[in-house]
Amino acid sequence: MGPLSPTRTMRLWGPRSLGVALGVFMTIGFALQLWGGQKRLPGLQLRQPLAPSLGSAVSSCPPRQRLVFLKTHKSGSSSVLNLLHRYGDRNGLRFALPARYQFGYPRLFQASWVKGYRPQGGDTKPPFHILCHHMRFNLKEVLQVMPSDSFFFSIVRDPAALARSAFSYYKSTSSAFRKAPSLAAFLANPRAFYRPGARGDHYARNLLWFDFGLPFPPEMKTKRGNPHPPRDPKSPQLNVLPSGAGLRAHHTLDPSALFHPAPTVAGGHSQTSSTASLGLGSSSFIQWSLAWLDSVFDLVLVAEYFDESLVLLADALCWGLDDVVGFMHNAQAGGEQGRSAISSSGLTAEDRQLTARARAWNHLDWALYVHFNHSLWARINQYGQRRLESAVAELRARREALAKHCLVGGEALDPKYITDRRFRPFQFGSAKVLGYVLRSGLSHPDQEECERLATPELQYKDKLDAKQFPSTVSLPLKTSRLLSP
Repeated sequence: MGPLSPTRTMRLWGPRSLGVALGVFMTIGFALQLWGGQKRLPGLQLRQPLAPSLGSAVSSCPPRQRLVFLKTHKSGSSSVLNLLHRYGDRNGLRFALPARYQFGYPRLFQASWVKGYRPQGGDTKPPFHILCHHMRFNLKEVLQVMPSDSFFFSIVRDPAALARSAFSYYKSTSSAFRKAPSLAAFLANPRAFYRPGARGDHYARNLLWFDFGLPFPPEMKTKRGNPHPPRDPKSPQLNVLPSGAGLRAHHTLDPSALFHPAPTVAGGHSQTSSTASLGLGSSSFIQWSLAWLDSVFDLVLVAEYFDESLVLLADALCWGLDDVVGFMHNAQAGGEQGRSAISSSGLTAEDRQLTARARAWNHLDWALYVHFNHSLWARINQYGQRRLESAVAELRARREALAKHCLVGGEALDPKYITDRRFRPFQFGSAKVLGYVLRSGLSHPDQEECERLATPELQYKDKLDAKQFPSTVSLPLKTSRLLSP
């Protein structure tokens, strides 16, 4: 890893005062992860506007190429992975790759699981540029592989939408979901089905919190280690802008008003809920957890504002807009594909109840989502809403043009139409996972780029593996050993 830079030292040790506070609020196991305590500024420096056309380069600053992406489950992360795969592939960057398709998930990440990793004092190997495949986050071990001045980012999704997707996708994997006849039945009485520690049941509650490597607050655990859901089944209502609605139509909103949890009545007075007062038990524990995440992650994308998030990501990385344009991957047929916010308008009473129960049961994920939705819109305000609106429109126009040029039908298709195994996505869960068929007659350069855009994550990982380790023979895909892509 080389000598400790100021950034690395900060991330490893943090201020003494934070360490004392963490000793009060955190479990011993969690404290081992909190090496990077000091809250860093979120890096809101504004750069020059994004390139107006595909292929143009942003010349005002060097592009960031040391990246750590925490790939969370069922949050649109496969689509982000594809753009990282393409960027690294085109630019000759080295990926920190797992031996198969995940880094020991659901166990906490270990540096030794990275293919070709050599600890300090071992054989000299070229450094890694990108760490981005599924893991349960473990900062101390990540910093054994990647320098601390890497750009750390991740993505979150409304836990109500995530629950719908996870129930369908992990029905056969989670014992809690497998025993429940429907998501509504599960959320009506989750303790009848959910058993912490049972196979795959981390998928059934606070999956984002789990993926970020965070522990449950102590008061959520009984002597048997069984977390209890909050007593109040009501969840704060979230007023969010639907992605694609256009920011100009909401010009009266400001960052402090973009996220309004529903008022609650306490002592005869109306109070507005916040992340610190959601009835979550130990708000201090949760707040310290979120502060720690702020100190580590430079940016957290929000699935419901996927395109807006991509524009901010390109700006933060000093990439061109063409570097983040791409197709949706690992989307389920009939699903919302993680791109629209769940709001009370247009929902039936049953759907509203399910949404409230999902957010309450996954209340730690809801706290994460509230927090990072706030931070995303604070960045949008700094970036400029009109500037963002223009960039998002260009991103979508370019995606549509690429889809028409590259794809049969110009959109994702049922897997039964995908005969080329290079582009057939791994089928898992009860819903079909959509994929892409390339048009014939493409020029050679267009064929190569369209293939990159359409290649699913597992096949792309194998491609990168063969490129970095040409002397090794890639194992065939064994779905029985693969819990989830």
